[in-house]
Amino acid sequence: MMRTRIIGTGSYLPERVVSNREVGASLGIEPATILRLTGIQERRRAAPSQATSDLAVEAARQALDAAGLSASELGGILLSTTSPDSTFPSTACHVQRMLGCSAIPAFDLAASCSGFLYGLSMADAMIRSGQVKACLVVAAEAKSRSIDPADGDTALLFGDGAGAVVVCGETDAGLLSSGLLGVRLHADGSQHGLITIPAGGSRRPTTTETVETGSHTLRMQGAPLFRLAVKRLDQAIREIVKEFGVDVQDIAQLVLHQANGRILDQLTKRLGVQPERVCSVIERYGNTSSASLPIALDHAVRSGRILPHDIVVLGSFGGGVTWATGLLRW
Repeated sequence: MMRTRIIGTGSYLPERVVSNREVGASLGIEPATILRLTGIQERRRAAPSQATSDLAVEAARQALDAAGLSASELGGILLSTTSPDSTFPSTACHVQRMLGCSAIPAFDLAASCSGFLYGLSMADAMIRSGQVKACLVVAAEAKSRSIDPADGDTALLFGDGAGAVVVCGETDAGLLSSGLLGVRLHADGSQHGLITIPAGGSRRPTTTETVETGSHTLRMQGAPLFRLAVKRLDQAIREIVKEFGVDVQDIAQLVLHQANGRILDQLTKRLGVQPERVCSVIERYGNTSSASLPIALDHAVRSGRILPHDIVVLGSFGGGVTWATGLLRW
């Protein structure tokens, strides 16, 4: 019996720092107000020359280095993004090309902010079924390319970045062995309108009108999305720890999608977890969509907040709507 284990993490944030003063200037919002509403102090923006694949490759190289593997040893590349380089080819194929590994499967998946955990679940299935021995799961987003700077619901929140993990299969030595215990995925398409890019697809193809009306930019209903995210994640985290016989107080680190500082605060209180056990990088990087969870995980690992044999819970919520949780022993 195989168990999937994360053997390397990596992340990449573009150099350009965008302060609250900069994003708030055109909206007439003071920096301190933005921090209070979102928990964000600054976020990053990709350079004009950088595409999503460029961010992804940098995070992937870090993860491979941490894992002690070369790209040639990978059996597959799974890439989560809602801001691909282009409609096709897949951004994952660009990453494969830039890493220099040939003939292995490489493909994108789109589950909005839950995409990293959707990808991790797929990599776990591929490893346990014997299709691959090692796999790269990367989430990369250049969300700034689809943000309307005049829309306060989104312009204040989103940043660019990438996070990655390398996973491999190891023989399961029992309940106390390190590795992924489980990933649970969820979706509710009836709530699709809460966060969306209205135009640019087959339902509303690009026209002069859709461009003029800004229908190719991200639109979000912040208040109902906030309430639903807290409710669904609280429930899903409780379900997965119960399923595997883990008490909430046994969680060493809770690593969540960095959507909004207030969501993190609400979940911390509802779950009764001490704040120091909830990883937060949102103040520095903002909401990087599906990349935010692996970025936070990489920071937690590299800062020593996650140690061998720690119980770690992962959780995310995003457009679709989708949400997901993961439980692992480090």
